[in-house]
Amino acid sequence: MTRDSSPPRHFSLLRDFHLADFLTIANGVCGVLAIFSAIRSVEASEPLRLYVAGALIPLAFVFDVLDGRVARWRHRASPMGRELDSLADVISFGVAPAAIAYAAGLRTPLDQAALTYFVVCGLSRLARYNVTAEQLADDSGKVSHFEGTPIPTSVVPLAILLLLWHFDALGLIGAHFHAASALFVLSGTLMISKTLKIPKP
Repeated sequence: MTRDSSPPRHFSLLRDFHLADFLTIANGVCGVLAIFSAIRSVEASEPLRLYVAGALIPLAFVFDVLDGRVARWRHRASPMGRELDSLADVISFGVAPAAIAYAAGLRTPLDQAALTYFVVCGLSRLARYNVTAEQLADDSGKVSHFEGTPIPTSVVPLAILLLLWHFDALGLIGAHFHAASALFVLSGTLMISKTLKIPKP
């Protein structure tokens, strides 16, 4: 048995990426830039930056949809691509929305607990999907449904949050919890549901 003794190529990891993987990376880049923009909106008191951060999340969603379609079109789906997709989704649809919500004003300890719960639910939901995808797949390898809502659905509570923020209507329940935080608690809870079945397109 012979072993390949050729030295590793420079940037061999990047060379092994497929087109779909680069779209996935674009998804993650949008999430990182959204976090930076949210931080800047607080540091410099520039509300426009929060709108930019919010707009980057739907753009990340576009890349998230495209990477799956391109992978199927080119028949280049791989375990590496699936893991990469989940990691990008955690950034763009988990951490970034939580950072934007914090920048928008959800900053009390209870708000932070709600946002942390939301991120942990998203992380858990993606981990569960990765380990159960093969079990849920049919004979052709296609997964027919999601257990719980997919993490990109976090664009919904985020959009509602930004709308409330725009009209200065985040609202407090008591003295230490914003009503808008409940949207993220609900979103996270739906993501980790085992009984909720969502057909996969």
